[in-house]
This record gives sequence, C-alpha cells and structure tokens, in this order.
Amino acid sequence: MALGPAGWAWRDYHRIMTTPVPLRIDFVSDIACPWCAVGLSALERALQRLDGTVSAELHFQPFELNPHMGPDGEDVSEHLTKKYGSTAEQQAQIRETIRQRGAQEGFTFRAEGRGRIWNTFDAHRLLHWAGEEGAPGQQHALKKALLVAYHGRAENPSDAQVLLACVREVGLDEVRAQAILDGDEFADAVRAREQFYTAHGIRSVPAVIINERHLISGGHPSESFEQALRQIAGQV
Repeated sequence: MALGPAGWAWRDYHRIMTTPVPLRIDFVSDIACPWCAVGLSALERALQRLDGTVSAELHFQPFELNPHMGPDGEDVSEHLTKKYGSTAEQQAQIRETIRQRGAQEGFTFRAEGRGRIWNTFDAHRLLHWAGEEGAPGQQHALKKALLVAYHGRAENPSDAQVLLACVREVGLDEVRAQAILDGDEFADAVRAREQFYTAHGIRSVPAVIINERHLISGGHPSESFEQALRQIAGQV
C-alpha cells in the first residue's frame, strides 16, 4: 500500500485534504437593515463558490437598530432625517446605491423603498425559535423570507399575519408560531443574545462572526467574503 505523509495511506491523505473545512458563522443582523439583506446575499454567493472547500453552519443572531420603535412605526424618511440628519436627496442616493448592490448580489429591493420603519422584536423571537426547534436550514429560510417581505414588498414585520405568512412559506409550524406571538416566549433569550453581542462591541450590522473569533463587519461584496472565508479556513 502506498503511504503518504506520516505513514498515511494515500487514499486517507486525499480524503483529509479534500474534506470541507467546517465553519460556524454567526450572522448578527436586523430585519430592518437593508445592508443586512445585501450582506446575507453576498455571503450566500461566496459560500456557493466555496462549496466543497468549506462547510458552513449559519446561525442568525438578533440585533435591533430601533429597539424602542412603537407599534405604529415611523415614516422611513422622517426617521432617517431625525436619526442621521440626512436630506431626502442623500437618502435617495443611498437607497439607489443599496438597490444596485443588492442587484449585484441577487437581492431585489422594492423600487419605492420600505415606506416605514417597524419594530422587529417579534421577528427575532420567531427566528430564535426556528433556530432552536426548526429543521436544519429553516432559520436561514425564515430570515430570507422576512428580509424579502420587508425590503422587497414593504410589508410590516411587526404584523402577526406577515410573520405567519413567512412561517408558512418556509414550512415551519404556524400553530406553534402563533402561540409564540400570543405570549412572550423567547423574549428573554433574544434580549440576552442582543446584550451579549453589544457587550462584545457590536454596534452596527451586519456583523459576521466566524468560529466565534473572526469578525467581518458590513455588507461586503461576495468576492470579499469569499477571500476572507478562504483565509480563515486555511487557518483551521
């Protein structure tokens, strides 16, 4: 039998060298964040190109850009002017930049924009539930469905019917989801995760944390994610 390094059989050496490197990816983000939609799509494209090189396990973690947003929401233009001091012209330019970046990464933003900013806490509670009790991939699918509902169709992510429609879309248990929305289940867990990440310096999203060690901040192009993941995988 032919032997490789340290006496391994060549077939074992080949298997080891071609086994995808496992990576844990914590995607810290908010439904209300358009750059999070861009960043997730870019990350997904990077992972597709790295198929066979890395094996990624995605976990979606909560972050609220506007945790004190009331049930009636707020006009997005008024909100951005009050929060950042931006003009309507500046907002239109930024919106177009985000739209173009989304198109490059495969995410389609609603041409008219989002309309209003809404509270996203219940959406995070359902995402936490999907991560705890859902089948593999269902939390990811729910995250995508929520981003499309809000940024693609300007639907209200604090509306129970919008949330339940997303739950149905990805095959999660609608009765269980309704029970969660009717109570406060997972509220403490979501707040604890939010506090954990803010305590560790996360102030803006998306924040992509690899193997609980490497931080990639912002909605980078897929090529940047691919390069970073290759480098990190080479260190594992």
